Amino acid sequence: MEFVAQMINGLSTGGMYALVAIGYTMVYGIAKMINFAHGEIIMVGAYLAYIATSMMGMPSYVSIVISIFGCALLGVVTEKVAYKPLRNSGSLAVLITAIGVSYLLQNVFLVLFGSAAKTFPTYIPAGTIQFFGISITYVSLISLILTGICSAALLFFVNKTRIGKAMRAVSEDKGAAELMGINVNNTISLTFAIGSGLGAIAGVIYGMSYSLIDPYIGAMLGIKAFIAAVLGGIGSIQGAMVGGIVIGIAEAFTISYVSSTFSDAVVFGILIFILLVKPAGLFGKNVREKV
Repeated sequence: MEFVAQMINGLSTGGMYALVAIGYTMVYGIAKMINFAHGEIIMVGAYLAYIATSMMGMPSYVSIVISIFGCALLGVVTEKVAYKPLRNSGSLAVLITAIGVSYLLQNVFLVLFGSAAKTFPTYIPAGTIQFFGISITYVSLISLILTGICSAALLFFVNKTRIGKAMRAVSEDKGAAELMGINVNNTISLTFAIGSGLGAIAGVIYGMSYSLIDPYIGAMLGIKAFIAAVLGGIGSIQGAMVGGIVIGIAEAFTISYVSSTFSDAVVFGILIFILLVKPAGLFGKNVREKV
């Protein structure tokens, strides 16, 4: 029973990583850049929900909606202001800018709210539910449900809708997509909005799971989600989901059966292993470049 319980904990945590990893992989797949400020988007999402509920007295569902739309808007503004002018620049310039945006967001919230952790509102009552003798917390159950719904909706959107097909076309070839009448700029902005909105949901899940938030929560969470995206194959939405689940389960089992001290080491060890064995990731494809 302990094994199954830890598996469920791992799935819950992995679902949170998966939502963030999807944001990384979507942006890379379409804009061909790694948005290292994505971890701070998660932090902003958690704080927006905290502000709406604890400081403005809004209902939980309204606070979550505000968090999602606030982060989506922040993602679009960040892309327009920081990344769009560098679209034809080298990858190093974009990387430095992304790190700069990350530190900017982190320090803005550090100035506004201080370094002390804030108690996240209780959106879901404490307690457990029994399934065949296994205790599952309400938070873990809701996290799994939210992750499943968001993932299924995103896959349907990308694969079945006209806008989703446009996003895939831009991912394959921006120039050809533009010749076919697709607005590349709007498509990239929409990608940032969707990825940032998913990051907001991950931020809310983090707050519900750990009860405390601070301006630094996005740093390690963002790194682990990036590892999940690389593990699954950067650019693959399905890969990001699988990578997040694998990282979450590995972390849960390490904490339970080894030591919490080694949980981060195991996660980074997985990254090193996959880069050595299959650099393109589980669902990634090796692409040959013509020279």
